Amino acid sequence: MAIDASATVAPTALIEPGASVGPGCNIGAFCVIGPEVTLGEGVTLHSHVAVAGVTTIGAGTEIYPFASIGHAPQDLKFAGERTELIVGARNRIREHCTMNPGTVGGGGVTRIGNDNLFMMGTHVAHDCVLGDGIIMANNATLGGHCVVEDNVVLGGLTGVHQFVRLGRGCMVGGMTGVQGDVIPFGMVTGNRASLVALNLTGLKRRGEDRAHINGLRAVFAEMTKSHGTLQERVAAAAEGQSENPLVAELVRFVTTESSRAFVPIAD
Repeated sequence: MAIDASATVAPTALIEPGASVGPGCNIGAFCVIGPEVTLGEGVTLHSHVAVAGVTTIGAGTEIYPFASIGHAPQDLKFAGERTELIVGARNRIREHCTMNPGTVGGGGVTRIGNDNLFMMGTHVAHDCVLGDGIIMANNATLGGHCVVEDNVVLGGLTGVHQFVRLGRGCMVGGMTGVQGDVIPFGMVTGNRASLVALNLTGLKRRGEDRAHINGLRAVFAEMTKSHGTLQERVAAAAEGQSENPLVAELVRFVTTESSRAFVPIAD
């Protein structure tokens, strides 16, 4: 094993041969770190954290008690193949959170970006790809193969179906079942999610240009009352707004091929 001399390791922690613990890491009591785990600089594992598999944890990430990171995917097709979990920098992973590595059928890697907050009891399943600045509130869960873009917010007890895409800056209300793709900056809620609005608060907090926001609102209003497919409605509503990056992102998202339908627009 390779434990940097500046790392602090509790006497009751178990670090298996082959693991790599970077400079300034703090490993708490009764943590268990597997032989193919790599911890970047300044990673903190509070007590009773278990990290297994071929797992990389980025610098400055903090993991709280009883989190289970990198253990075998919850997929019946998984037969012990060597797959990976890659977690970026400065993530906060709270109590009882679970994150699984990829599967061969899904590309072999679960990948999580930087500066995300995973509250207590959240779950990131196999082959998910997550961006930066995401918040998953208590007990929110992602099925396998989901794509979650930057700055998405998932409310508590939310369940996201496998293969769903969540566009940048969208917000999902608590206790919502998300069975389809959610457009960038959309706001969805419901027992089975429906698209009810744009996440205007999130857009303003991130300092998006007001004129661009107003343009996006106009496109959204038009696409909710027109006829035809969602792609056709968005394309028609977006005419004349080629210089608006928010509208361009919406068009990109809805025209990208997906295995899921879109979350329906609320009546």
